[in-house]
Amino acid sequence: MPCNSSTARMNKADSTTVTLDQLRASGMARQAFTYWFADHGHVRSPFPPYLRAELRELALAAFRGWLLKLDPKAQEEMNEEAAFGKFEELMFHEAIRLVRTEDEALTLRFPFLPRIGDRISGGELEGRAGDNIVRKRSLVSEGKDEYLKVEVEHVASGTGWETRFELP
Repeated sequence: MPCNSSTARMNKADSTTVTLDQLRASGMARQAFTYWFADHGHVRSPFPPYLRAELRELALAAFRGWLLKLDPKAQEEMNEEAAFGKFEELMFHEAIRLVRTEDEALTLRFPFLPRIGDRISGGELEGRAGDNIVRKRSLVSEGKDEYLKVEVEHVASGTGWETRFELP
């Protein structure tokens, strides 16, 4: 998601003087919250509604704390994209600490992968063709590789099957 020029102006300010009110009013924060707290076609919000108000304040405070630790050279070298990326990183980090279930944490870690309740196509595979519904997800590790195991129910037959996705 692109940043706007108000982010750059905020970045050029002395980070020791940036207040939470300034961050709250910044285009960067407004744009990040607006984007990530809404669905956009194939991109769904990974943030449960119950945590959004608290998350706003925690993410802003975490970002301000990060700014306060930057040395002057790092402040000077920071650009919109780097600031925005760091803000989003902190927003996701804080949200993981607020979620109530492991599945919500999985959604935050992997916001673009299938979620419980999603309908997926089984392709042309026997016993999976047509609609299927994701019923359960979990992490599986094999050595240093990590996978998302997805347990699925075939709608027509009620038969369960599973698959897994290699994680980045």
